[in-house]
Amino acid sequence: MKGLFPMKKIISAGHICLDMTPVFPTRHSYDRIGDLLVPGKLIRMEAASVHTGGSVANTGLALKLLGNDVSLLGKVGKDAFGRIVESILAGYGAGGLITDEHSSTSYSVVLAVPGMDRIFLHNPGANDTFSASDIPEEVLADAALFHFGYPTLMKRMYEESGAELQKMFRRVKENGIATSLDLAAVDPQSDAGQAEWQEILARTLPYVDFFVPSFEELCYMLDRPCYDALSAVGGDMTEQPGILEKADELARKCLDLGCGAVLVKCGLSGMVYRTGTRERMSQVGSRLELNTDIWENQSGTQPCYRAEIVRSATGAGDVSIAAFLTALMNGETPAECAKLAAAEGAASVSSYDALGGILSLDELKQRIAEYKRG
Repeated sequence: MKGLFPMKKIISAGHICLDMTPVFPTRHSYDRIGDLLVPGKLIRMEAASVHTGGSVANTGLALKLLGNDVSLLGKVGKDAFGRIVESILAGYGAGGLITDEHSSTSYSVVLAVPGMDRIFLHNPGANDTFSASDIPEEVLADAALFHFGYPTLMKRMYEESGAELQKMFRRVKENGIATSLDLAAVDPQSDAGQAEWQEILARTLPYVDFFVPSFEELCYMLDRPCYDALSAVGGDMTEQPGILEKADELARKCLDLGCGAVLVKCGLSGMVYRTGTRERMSQVGSRLELNTDIWENQSGTQPCYRAEIVRSATGAGDVSIAAFLTALMNGETPAECAKLAAAEGAASVSSYDALGGILSLDELKQRIAEYKRG
């Protein structure tokens, strides 16, 4: 029964950066980026939103705001951006930063242009040097769940066919800790885009209990011809016909590669979830104390909840994962975990940053009930 056991600790590790989002006047809308970014043109802006970004900040702090016992593990440089990141985390009562004196702090400039999907200008910085050895043994000592995000933006994690990523997840699993993995989009022309992601996933997923990628990321890695065909159509590929069926096909592939359960985020089309056999789910880290009876051989789709106000989708996927993992820790079923994840994602987009719109699980359940009545 819920509430009778001590709170279990979660580690949120991986990519962290400083996100800077210039706020465009809402009275203007643009059809093409070429109408906006013209050499020599001055564009009058509103105040910029400056906040932490990346999986550690977005998912990790969201987990904390949802009431979990969370330890953060991210890497920054010894510079002004690093001090800003440290200050922001301190404001949430969180720490856990590793300082690399030889690297710069990662940053992203997020162009959330009205009428267009977001554009990211990103420097991976110190994230490229993150390795399995950056995770202290004492941090693992009492953890029940280890969530790692964005190996696609961390060089040590994808070079050498993902040897470091596999090493890290195997080490965590050997400690009896349940594991979770999230990805981030890659630039096809970058080193990360050229990495052998199917091989990397084949090596790593046997040590991943809960895999929570987006459709675009997963399709790029496991079915590049399909990804290229969908990209050629233009627009948001997750809104194209048959996406949920394709997402389920990719989820099955992930189970075949060895992971325990998959949640594929499909934007406005919703989510697809699929879990493994009883034998595989019984291999989930023992400290989590997963109820295998409700997690074996489950599958389904979860529609997207529409938000009344959309300011920015930055970090919406990350906070939806936080809700999914929190529900998981609370003993919810896979279907309920997906439902709460979708509702949290819809709540998140009402804010310019990832954390401003977060609702508790009880508030999400109330909102879901209102959706049904409406």
